[in-house]
Amino acid sequence: MIQYMPLFRSCSNSRSLAQLHAHLIINGLHKNPQASTKLIESYSQMDSLKTSRLVFYTYPNPDSFMYGVIIKCHVWNNCFQESIFLYNNMINHISRTNSFVFPSVLRAISAIGDLGIGLKVHGRIIKCGFEFDHIVETALLSMYGELGWMVYARKVFDEMSVRDVVSWSSIISSYVRNGQANEGLEMFENLVMEGFEIDSVALLSAVEACGELSVWKVGKSVHGYILRKSIWIDGSLTNSLVAMYGKCGDTCSAEMLFDNAVDKSTYTWTAMISCYNQNGYYHKALALFVKMHESDVEYNEVTLMAVLCSCARLGWLKEGKSIHGYIVRNALDCGSDLLGSALVDLYANCGKLSDCHKVFDSSQDRHIVSWNMLISGCVQEGFSEKALTLFVDMVRKGILPDSYTLASVLSASGDIGFSEFGCQIHSHVIRTGISTGFVKNSLIDMYSKCGLIDHALMIFKDTQERSVVTWNSMMCGLTQNGLSREAIGLFDEIYSSLREMDEVTFLAAIQACSTIGWLEKGKWVHHKLIIFGLKHDMYIDTALMDMYAKCGDLWMARRVFDSMLERGIISWSAMIGGYGMHGQIDDAISLFDDMVNSGIKPNDIIITNILSACSHAGYLDEGKYFFNLMIDLNIEPKPEHFACLVDLLSRAGDIDKAYEVITSMPFPADVSIWGALVNGCRIHKRMDIIKMIQQRLENLQTDDTGYYTLLSNIYAEEGEWNESRMVRSKMQSLGLRKLDGYSMIELEKGIHTGKAHDTYSFA
Repeated sequence: MIQYMPLFRSCSNSRSLAQLHAHLIINGLHKNPQASTKLIESYSQMDSLKTSRLVFYTYPNPDSFMYGVIIKCHVWNNCFQESIFLYNNMINHISRTNSFVFPSVLRAISAIGDLGIGLKVHGRIIKCGFEFDHIVETALLSMYGELGWMVYARKVFDEMSVRDVVSWSSIISSYVRNGQANEGLEMFENLVMEGFEIDSVALLSAVEACGELSVWKVGKSVHGYILRKSIWIDGSLTNSLVAMYGKCGDTCSAEMLFDNAVDKSTYTWTAMISCYNQNGYYHKALALFVKMHESDVEYNEVTLMAVLCSCARLGWLKEGKSIHGYIVRNALDCGSDLLGSALVDLYANCGKLSDCHKVFDSSQDRHIVSWNMLISGCVQEGFSEKALTLFVDMVRKGILPDSYTLASVLSASGDIGFSEFGCQIHSHVIRTGISTGFVKNSLIDMYSKCGLIDHALMIFKDTQERSVVTWNSMMCGLTQNGLSREAIGLFDEIYSSLREMDEVTFLAAIQACSTIGWLEKGKWVHHKLIIFGLKHDMYIDTALMDMYAKCGDLWMARRVFDSMLERGIISWSAMIGGYGMHGQIDDAISLFDDMVNSGIKPNDIIITNILSACSHAGYLDEGKYFFNLMIDLNIEPKPEHFACLVDLLSRAGDIDKAYEVITSMPFPADVSIWGALVNGCRIHKRMDIIKMIQQRLENLQTDDTGYYTLLSNIYAEEGEWNESRMVRSKMQSLGLRKLDGYSMIELEKGIHTGKAHDTYSFA
């Protein structure tokens, strides 16, 4: 039979192999186990597994080696279940088994993901005495790693008689692949200390682990090791290094690697585009994609997903639709996990929820990522109730929510004040244990927005590892619920304990100072902001300007405004509102003119601020002008605009005109509008109007105690005590209590509050 082995090697196609097979049959050699085994293997290598099976099943008594070859042939052809069937058939008919069969069987078990069968095969290996066979040990290690059972994998590794670089690489890659990057890096360091020549598998895993953990220094050290050892950086290693530097925020090193790459594959281009996306350089990502297109490099689904992500973040709908058209023209699957989710994300971020639903509804297999994108898009666009409906629909279809889903749903619950639903989600979080930092922060935010600040504080105190987002969420929640001093106290705690702070931390502290008018503390926070060297953005500068204006330092507010490199409409609105708040109406109007001349179109908030300023200053003609200006600007007047106009007319003594405005409004007047008229009637002693609208006032359903107090005081001033008592009685019957007025004063670097009848002693 040995003389025929060169003939097997010379068979270049299935036809020549078939001729050799016929020759062996004619000479009676086809019953030779070596010849049959070689035929089985050769046919499989030529993609003729069917013929291999025919040879095997026609052989009368196959031995364990022949079984091993046919099992290996099935694994080569991805017929894993058949491989397991052949293995079971073998152990039922052959008492003695060789070690050659087990690596292929273990590979098949990894592919089908059945740990139970794997444990049984492991038991058979021990029973047959092959547990110390190095090849079998390595195959066991790989199987447990691929199945995610790292405890078993590590036990096999620790008990191995001989550890070579293959086994080290297997345990390292298994740790990284199963989300245990720290353990993977620790094993890599041990491998280096052992003095092995490290292969590309271990290096790829180490680089990936550095990216997952964002440990730039360690990643740089691994890269340095590769260069010192003159290890050839192939395409896969280049791609991994680019991805690692991208995740660590070092785009310069990633660009250098990309530019120096000799043969850039699709994966290399995609890795660099993803790197730009991860670091917020979306324009660069799209520019590189254009260059990739010009270089005639083919795209894959990951490339297109990355480009759609860039378009979504920039809000470039036209460019995103162009990519969508390419996907459709090339018959790519729009409903796939990658492209479907990316398209939903694109249309959601561009505010095109109808298109978003079309993509989502056309998908046959809706993945959790697509649901998350659609729910998140609804929340971002203000359709919180729709987001909750989608969530319920998702759960009914048997799709379990992840932490991203829960965070979006909690945000939706907070936005509409639906605390009952939020509490149910909280219960689900406790039951399932999906209590990530991301979800806890969302719970704090939800409870704060719903006014349940005690619940938010409880979650905050129970959180052991508080990220900067956790502190920020709690500070904002306290300020939203009127506990600004407590929010500033948290800021002091963060600062004194040298914890991580970001722009949002300072923004929350500035807003808290603004709410209670604590100027000195606001200046101190501003000073620390400068010392920390954090980048000023439009939102922080606007908050600083608003804080200084509300605290009475208009000069400093204007100084911040003038120093801003970028001004949004909210910045102009805050400065105009600041002038109006302090009665400097001429400056407010002048700044309004500057804004219009700079090309910024006023919105309804700007008009509210300027109308309020005119009202407080008694600028009747100017107020009428700005109210009528809304028609030219296509701004539909809201209740707050009518309230300002009624207040302006009432203060000026034109009560009849104010009443006429109220009766001609396109919607019913609320308590603020009637309150403005009543206040004007009080100033100008027009009890006849109050009497005339008495019935309408009584039908108002409001918990505003200020309105009832004003009305009662008016009757008392006119000596109509019965009417005054009736108003007070109605107030009591509704369970309303007048809130105590208080004064705030800043003394000795502290803010002090005083109410009526409080006593203080000052040394």
